[in-house]
Amino acid sequence: MTGPSADALALLPLDESNPTPLYLQLQQSIEEAVRKGTIKADDALPGERDLARQLGVSRVTVRKAITGLVKKGVLVQRWGSGTFIAPQMRLEQPLSRLSSFTDDMSARGLASSAVLLSRSVGQASPNELMALGLSPGDQVSRVNRLRLANGIPMAIEHAVVPSRFLPDPSLVKQSLYAVLHEQGVMPTRALQRLHAVLLSDEQASLLQVPAKSPALYIERRSFTASGEAVEFTSSYYRGDAYDFVAELTISPPDRTQHDA
Repeated sequence: MTGPSADALALLPLDESNPTPLYLQLQQSIEEAVRKGTIKADDALPGERDLARQLGVSRVTVRKAITGLVKKGVLVQRWGSGTFIAPQMRLEQPLSRLSSFTDDMSARGLASSAVLLSRSVGQASPNELMALGLSPGDQVSRVNRLRLANGIPMAIEHAVVPSRFLPDPSLVKQSLYAVLHEQGVMPTRALQRLHAVLLSDEQASLLQVPAKSPALYIERRSFTASGEAVEFTSSYYRGDAYDFVAELTISPPDRTQHDA
């Protein structure tokens, strides 16, 4: 893919008399072009050599500016393709509400979609047995998908459901929860555990971010109103696109203890 020229990007001129280092000036110029919409998500930048020649700076300066913007999440480098403007989408996800990815995106006015990675039915693994409270030999349905918002990869999702609740994983097209609702086993509460991870090469490729990019790993176990475990899902969310938010409250002091 051929990127636009530096002139087409309408980059601000670099000033060698300015005490701000040239690489920082170039970073600011590219960020300003992104803010103005001169360059948009998935637009390709010119190559280092072209940028250096057109701006009258060294390739080292250009490389340092690009490296810094990749770390900030403004740019993304795709192996064999070049450097692109990263998706500028950032979502806040409450941790206190149980909802599906499809419903979350719909509430934000975004179009959700999914790319099927794999699906299967088989005997539950020891980890799945424990998570879902199953007995040895019980069968589970597995659905692994890449979740997208407005066509932008946002998360890799691995869902496991007891086969008695989901005998045919091919029923899951968009929302797993919609299918569970149709089966009469809609989750009403869930337990979640999350921590920071670095994406593997394969995961990063799926999410279109550099290898070893930070991500949030979330395990969720969901339960029906009767207390049956109906879902065990592990997901990898892009660290540059998600903020997880929890509302905290403080309990009033126990007056009986103070008065005793």
